[in-house]
Amino acid sequence: MTEHKPVAILTGAASGLGRDLAIRLSYGYRLYLIDRDQDKLTELAATLEDSRFFVCDLADSHAIDTLITDIRQREPEIALLINNAGITHRSLSRITQPAVIEKVMAVNFFAPVRLTQGLLPLLVQHQAKVVNISSMAGWMPVLGRAGYCASKSALHQYFETFRAEMHSDGVTVLMVYPSFLDTPIERNALNGDGGRSRHQRSMVGKIRPSSWMAEQIVTAIRQDKQRLFPDAFTHFSSLLYRLLPRVFLHLMSRKFATELEVKP
Repeated sequence: MTEHKPVAILTGAASGLGRDLAIRLSYGYRLYLIDRDQDKLTELAATLEDSRFFVCDLADSHAIDTLITDIRQREPEIALLINNAGITHRSLSRITQPAVIEKVMAVNFFAPVRLTQGLLPLLVQHQAKVVNISSMAGWMPVLGRAGYCASKSALHQYFETFRAEMHSDGVTVLMVYPSFLDTPIERNALNGDGGRSRHQRSMVGKIRPSSWMAEQIVTAIRQDKQRLFPDAFTHFSSLLYRLLPRVFLHLMSRKFATELEVKP
């Protein structure tokens, strides 16, 4: 008899953290893999048992609505919705075009909200868990990433409120707050005009592989955690910003000095 598995829906599944999560979750879930890169999705799905993939550009609200309709028509028993897909930019506020910020907000904030709302009847029916990959940038400012910080802050506030509102319906939320990971999101960062950012990435603390982060997320899901702060650096930085914001901003300005040097 074939083992019956619940469904996990995973965005940004084709590479980086999403791919690592898909591999680890494939042993316990039927996977619905979502990404805009059809070639990488096809390659990944071929290596995993019991998986489907959906090509979707999460910056396109109409494409998301079509995706939601497709998933709901299949009536999957959703146990997990993992909003992992993300996009960033590396450009100062004064030279970042509004269209760039709108795209970052579309992928990082509006897409998770739209997916969650659109699938809510199924999430409630099966008392599912919604997992959101946020960032330490949702808690504190990071030079050269104002739009990204805004998107992650919005994600944090929305789903912390959503968690409280959905408690009685059995839908739970795990918010994940990584610091610096080695993933394609940074290698594909936008510049102020919407092209590829060419200047070197500024960072503090230790850069971690996405496989390390995926292990922690899967463990947090299993333990039914509400929030995941994966390293001491994230804790320290958030505490420093809250208690001594001027000190935090001074230290960040020194560490991220190259961001201030980037010209239009």
